[in-house]
Amino acid sequence: MARARQVALASGALCRAPGLCLLACLLLLAPGCDKETRLPPLQPGAVVLAFGDSITAGLGAGSGEDFPARLAAATGWQVVNAGVSGDTAGEARERLAPLLAKWQPELVIVELGGNDFLRQTPAARVGGYLREIVREAQASGARVALVAVPRLSLLRASVGALSDSPVYADIAAEEGVILIPDVLADILSDAGLRADEIHPNAAGYRQLAEGIREELAARGLLGN
Repeated sequence: MARARQVALASGALCRAPGLCLLACLLLLAPGCDKETRLPPLQPGAVVLAFGDSITAGLGAGSGEDFPARLAAATGWQVVNAGVSGDTAGEARERLAPLLAKWQPELVIVELGGNDFLRQTPAARVGGYLREIVREAQASGARVALVAVPRLSLLRASVGALSDSPVYADIAAEEGVILIPDVLADILSDAGLRADEIHPNAAGYRQLAEGIREELAARGLLGN
């Protein structure tokens, strides 16, 4: 006990010295130094709102092959598909409040921004719309997961060169929400996983659902 107290006191002194706090955290394996906090799990039957555009709706695949349906099958949650083809982050804000009131979800998965990028909307404006959506969902009491979307370009998609728009990581860090990075960009960069340049096929939606499930599990939402 005395040894542990000495180490704890030493770590406190290190944290007052510039550049040494991280070292102290690593030495002590302090839970507060974890980059990503584990969250309480969602129970089977929990209501999850998948809020997005045609990718959430499942365009490019058959009935039951969309990622919300696959995520529901993999988790036992009730995943409500609130995807609307052609929707933008700017337009989607208007339909979120009624959905939150109707379903009272414990988790909202936001997948939006692709159509904004296709319309050449500036990233800063897209980020502003997404922040409004995230904050409204959080204000309802729901946890939020944000699917990172690449800055869509038909040319970049055709040569497999898509990557996440940085706005998603920025929002996740600033608003304290779960980020689902890289999955959608990887799918849309692979001709074998997409129905066209901007929509997954059935195999792509399967991979998207699994990528989302893995990230949520890593954050504790699926329990042990």
